[in-house]
Order: sequence, then structure tokens, then C-alpha cells
Amino acid sequence: MTAELKDILFLDIETVACTDNFATLDERLKVQWSRKASFLKREEGVTDEQLFHQRAGIYAEFGKIICIAVGKIIATEAGEPALKTKAYYGHDEHAVLTEFKTMLERLDPASTKLCAHNGKEFDFPYLSRRMLVNSMPLPALLNLSGRKSWEVPHLDTLEMWKFGDYKHYTSLDLLAAIFNIPSSKNGMDGSQVNAVYYKDNDLERIKKYCISDVVVLAQLYLRLKGHPMLDEKHIHAA
Repeated sequence: MTAELKDILFLDIETVACTDNFATLDERLKVQWSRKASFLKREEGVTDEQLFHQRAGIYAEFGKIICIAVGKIIATEAGEPALKTKAYYGHDEHAVLTEFKTMLERLDPASTKLCAHNGKEFDFPYLSRRMLVNSMPLPALLNLSGRKSWEVPHLDTLEMWKFGDYKHYTSLDLLAAIFNIPSSKNGMDGSQVNAVYYKDNDLERIKKYCISDVVVLAQLYLRLKGHPMLDEKHIHAA
């Protein structure tokens, strides 16, 4: 196993609207959501309130993080690569972020790189914004202030797949399909997370889904770098 692989922290986040009841939203935020919603595409007849439940979770200003799954490639006793995963999750966003931040700060910022699919557009900025909203100083691995582009410790499998083509978005699920990586979806996708959380109260299902995405992410990264995929028996959840 190369040193490059052991220094990567693969991650994925799951987010939901900051409240299940639009009526309880702060009045100032209601005004701001209506302003935001006026620019969003919607089906005919969908109200701002309905749109909030459908879309608010993808915006850090109106959403919150309920799960962060991470994975690291380690070596087995036999020297074979294996993936160890862990999830930080719960209803208290501050507690989830604190636990995740504590883990990040134990890693060497000089050598560690964070990797996510569409991470530069979504996961990394969302994490940073929610930490600031929760009055938390950014850890070195997320604090990009004053850094030049080549100093940013972030990897993005979507960017790797684009090869400089910024017009094209390709989902993790599509890339998993074309590289024959077992899917993480198992009857669920990102658009259902808000309903599974608020209507089904099934945070455990969301955690499993998030961990599965990290496994797919790590397998995709290996394929994009020309490495063989990990054997399923070498994938372990902490």
C-alpha cells in the first residue's frame, strides 16, 4: 500500500432542513428563504414551505448536518489494503461537528488529504459553513484562508473524472455503475434523506447509507488511480 493512500480521509455528509416545521423557522430566515426560493425551479403549485422541505437541506444557511461518515485505508496484518469506516451522527449538530473536528485535529495536516465526491462544491464548504454557524473555529484541514490552490488538502473524485471539463456533472452512483462498484443506494438516495429523518425518524438507516457512500467513494478513488478495488472482506465499520 502506498503512503498516498494511507494519508487520505474519505468522507461523505448527510444533511437535512434545519427544522421539520417551517412555521417555527426564524422570521428573518423565512424572508430569506422566500427570496432564495424565488430563484429555484419548482413544479407548478409547490409553495415556498413545501420547497423548504424538499430543498433546504442542500443549503448550509437553511440546513444542518446529521451524519458524517469517514473512511481510511489501512494495511492488514498480511500487508493487504483494507478500509476502516466510522460515522459521526446524531440530532445535535454541534455535538456531531465537535466529535468530527476532534478527530480531524488528531490527523497530521501536513500530510492528510480529505476526499469526497463533489466535495469542493458541497461537502467541504458545507462543513466549514456549519462549523462557523456553530461558533467553531475551523480545523486546519478545512481552513483554506491564505492558501494557494496547490496547497489545498482536498481531493474530489468528481473533479478527477471531469478531466478539466467543468460543464459536466456525474453522480457517484453513475460512476459506481460504469466501474462496476457495488451501489450504496439500497433503495435510498440523497433526495430521500430529509423524509427518512423527519418522517420515518430513522437516523440509523441514514448512517448506514452514508457509510455505504464512503465505501463506494474509496473504491472509485482506487479505480480512478489505477488501483484494484478492495476485497469486501477487508471493509470494516468501526
